[in-house]
Amino acid sequence: MKTINELGLRVPEILLPKNIDLKSWSVIACDQYTQDRDYWKKAAEAAGGKASTLNLILPEVYLNDGDKAERIDKIRQTMKSYLKSGVFDEARKAFVYLERTTAFGRTRKGLVAQIDLETYEWKPFSKANIRATEATIVDRIPPRKEIRKGAPLELPHIMLLVNDKDGLLVEGAGKLAHDGRAALYDGELMQNGGKITGWALETAGDLEYITGALNKIADANRAADGSTFLFAVGDGNHSLATAKAVWDEYKAELLAGGASEAELAENPVRFALIEIVNIYDAGLTFEPIHRVIFNADIEGLINKLGGALDGALREVASASELEAAVKASKADFGFVYLDKDGVQKYQLLQTKITELAVARFQPVVDEFLKEAGAGAGADGAKPEIDYIHGSEEVFRLGAQKGAVSVLLPPIAKDSFFETINGRGPLPRKSFSMGEADEKRFYLECRKLFN
Repeated sequence: MKTINELGLRVPEILLPKNIDLKSWSVIACDQYTQDRDYWKKAAEAAGGKASTLNLILPEVYLNDGDKAERIDKIRQTMKSYLKSGVFDEARKAFVYLERTTAFGRTRKGLVAQIDLETYEWKPFSKANIRATEATIVDRIPPRKEIRKGAPLELPHIMLLVNDKDGLLVEGAGKLAHDGRAALYDGELMQNGGKITGWALETAGDLEYITGALNKIADANRAADGSTFLFAVGDGNHSLATAKAVWDEYKAELLAGGASEAELAENPVRFALIEIVNIYDAGLTFEPIHRVIFNADIEGLINKLGGALDGALREVASASELEAAVKASKADFGFVYLDKDGVQKYQLLQTKITELAVARFQPVVDEFLKEAGAGAGADGAKPEIDYIHGSEEVFRLGAQKGAVSVLLPPIAKDSFFETINGRGPLPRKSFSMGEADEKRFYLECRKLFN
C-alpha cells in the first residue's frame, strides 16, 4: 500500500480565525460575478470592516482596473497583518471534512487537503495523478502569478473531483467526522451562499482510513501503463495551473541556490490547498454550458455537425419538447433558430456518442467557424460564438435573426473521467459545477511564502 505522500496528498496545517464569524470572514471565489461590481460591493458591506477573506483576494471584476498593483500590495500587507496581529488561531494539522448546504437545497460534501504540485499536470494527455478537465489558456496564468508569488497566505477555491462510485474517501471521511466530534466551524455564508459546517480529521486512525481509501480508489483507476488518474480539476483550473507555475519557477531559484531534495520536498510552495469532492455526490450538479452562434450559415453548421457526429436530424414542435428531449439524452443536441422565411425552428440532432458529447461537438464548431471567416452571415459580419448558462437565454437568443442557439445534453458523470483519460482535457466552457452561488467560498487558510 502506498503512503499518502506517494499518492500526492499531505495533511495541511489549517489556519482559521479565532471566534470565526462566517458571514463576514468567508467570501465567494474571486472568479465569480466578474461582470457584477454590485455583488462585490455588497460583499464588502457584509464583511463590515471585520477580518475577512475579502481582504486577502483580488476579485477578478477589478483585474482590468488601473490600481491592480496597489490592490495586490494591500493584500500582501493585510496577510502579514492578520498573521502578526492574532487574527488566526494556532495552526491545526488536519484534513477538514465539510458539508455545504446551498440556497438551492443541495448538500455537497468535501474534504480539504493539500496536494503535491509535482503530481499535477494541466497539459493535454498527461499521465499525472491530477489532471485538468478543461483546456488551459496559458495567457490567463501570468496575472494570477502576480497575486500568488510571494503571498504569505494561500486560500483555496480549487475543487478536485474524485472518481469514487463507492463513496470511500469523502463520504467515508464524513462517517468519521460525525462520530461524536465537535465542529471546527458552523454557520451561514453571506449573499445567498447557504450554510457550511466543517470538522477536523487529525487522528492516526483518520489518516489510516484516508490512506486506505485513496489506495483503493487509485487501484480502481489505474491504467494498463501503470498511470493513475486520481483527481480531475473541477473548479479553479487556472488557479491550480498558476500554483504549479509559481512552484516550478521558485523551485528553479531554490535549486540554483543549492537547496537539497529534502528541502524541496517540504517547501510549502510545493503544495496547494484544495477541496476534494466525489463526482458522484448527489449534491454536486453538472450543468452543460450551451452555445449560441451569431452571423453563421446556420444550415451549413447543422449539416456539418450532423455529418461529423453521424447524427439524425428531426423537427420538434416546441421549445419545451426540444428541451425535454435534450435533457433526457446524453448525446443529443437541440437547435433553435429562425429560418430564411422568419419561421421559428426547433430541431433535434440525435447521435450515438458514448463519451461526453461536448468533447465531440466543440471541435466541429471550432473548425466550422475557422473555415467560415468573414461574410458568412446575411449581413456580412464575422461569425461569433458565445457561451450560455440556462435554457431560457438559449431560446431567447435563438429567436433572433442570424443566430442559432444550441442546447447541449447533460454532463454524464459516468463517462467524465474516461473521456478526459482518452481524449485529454475538454474544450473550454464545457460544463459548470452548480450555480454561481454554489461555488466554493474562501474559508481555510495556509501559510505559503515565509
